[in-house]
Amino acid sequence: MSISHKKLVLTIAGSDSGGGAGIQADIKSLSANGVFALSVVTAITAQNTIGVTKVYDLPADMVMAQLDAVLSDFELSAIKIGMLSNADIVQTVSEKILEARVSCVVVDPVMVAKSGHRLLQDDAVTILKQRLIPLATLVTPNVHEAEWLTGMTIRTLADARQAAKALHSLGCRFVLIKGGHLEERPATDLLYDGRFFRVYQGEWIQTPHTHGTGCTYASAIAAHLARGLPLPDAIDAAKTYTTQAIRHGLPIGHGQGPLDHFYFFPISQVS
Repeated sequence: MSISHKKLVLTIAGSDSGGGAGIQADIKSLSANGVFALSVVTAITAQNTIGVTKVYDLPADMVMAQLDAVLSDFELSAIKIGMLSNADIVQTVSEKILEARVSCVVVDPVMVAKSGHRLLQDDAVTILKQRLIPLATLVTPNVHEAEWLTGMTIRTLADARQAAKALHSLGCRFVLIKGGHLEERPATDLLYDGRFFRVYQGEWIQTPHTHGTGCTYASAIAAHLARGLPLPDAIDAAKTYTTQAIRHGLPIGHGQGPLDHFYFFPISQVS
């Protein structure tokens, strides 16, 4: 595909100084799945494979300025939204998404890092549910995020179905509950469109190197949607890609290493 025909996808998220998650993972995943990535940074995190040590939220007017710069110049095929951190940023992004009228918006409600550090402040959750989720084509919480958003306990696929219904009632078109932490059937994801459920059975790979999995998966979905795949097929393609990236996870750092977003390049593996 020539650059003149490449689809453009915007990621709105926080940065990861360790390079494994956040906007760095988004850009890698989008690029690996055949689209051109643009970015708006919402927050700067000091983090590595062990955890997050500090978060600095960018001022909302700086987030707005980045959004204005991108939206005034580029024709976007999709937007993927990750870490928004605080209520002002959620409000700003929601307003700009509404103005942009992009047909495909994937919201990955990043709330807590694997290390346990909160990445979305309490007062932002209500605005996220009231203002941003209703604008989403697809919302992609993992089990823990779905529990935070619904107040439910999710252990089984039946629990996930009830949570998906609750999230769909907020106004989004589709809900995908990522089941990497599902006790009953690990690595099984559940899609709900308001009427029907579809189960994506995955392969559980025993590895500690899964840093950035959620960001990678949601970005890959956005890439395939931008390229024209129907949503169920976009999820299939993204899940296959993410599974392989996990399988080739990189043992770097002293904690949970990142996925290998470019595992299909022979030189990408760490020796």
